Order: sequence, then C-alpha cells, then structure tokens
Amino acid sequence: MPENPSEIETAAREQLSLVLIPEVEPHAIDPAADMVAAYGLTSLNKVLFLTEVCEETGVDLAHFTEHDLADMRTLRDVTDALTRHHATTGA
Repeated sequence: MPENPSEIETAAREQLSLVLIPEVEPHAIDPAADMVAAYGLTSLNKVLFLTEVCEETGVDLAHFTEHDLADMRTLRDVTDALTRHHATTGA
C-alpha cells in the first residue's frame, strides 16, 4: 500500500494506464492533461480506474461525492484527492 504522495501517483498512473484504450505507458501519462480530452477516458473506465486506484491506495471511495468525482479531470486532481484522504485515514 502506498505510503507517500509519489507512491500514490505511481499507483494512479499504473491503474489509469490499464483502462486506457489504446493503453498508454504509465510514465507517459501527463498528470496535467484532461483524462477525457487527452486519453479518451470514458465514464465507465473512469469508474473502473477510480475504484481500482482507491483499493490500491487504501482510500475508501465513499470519501468522494459525485461532485468530487466529476471534478477529477486530470491525474493530478485524482492524486491530490487521494493524498488528502490517505493522510486523514492513516492508511
């Protein structure tokens, strides 16, 4: 389970890479790019990605509202949110 922000970002990159079609190597993902516009992330794949990255990082998906999820447009948005909740849950 990730212990710091860089490990959380690595986990997020790896999980996002797995749901992208065509697959993009984790290191090639731009953390500031809009995941829909740049990588064609679909709503279903976003749910799969967020579910898996929350499980991987030990952050309960229930921490996030529908509005929070909609605001996660970039990988950086996701990693920032995960880092905040990871720190508060002591995961």
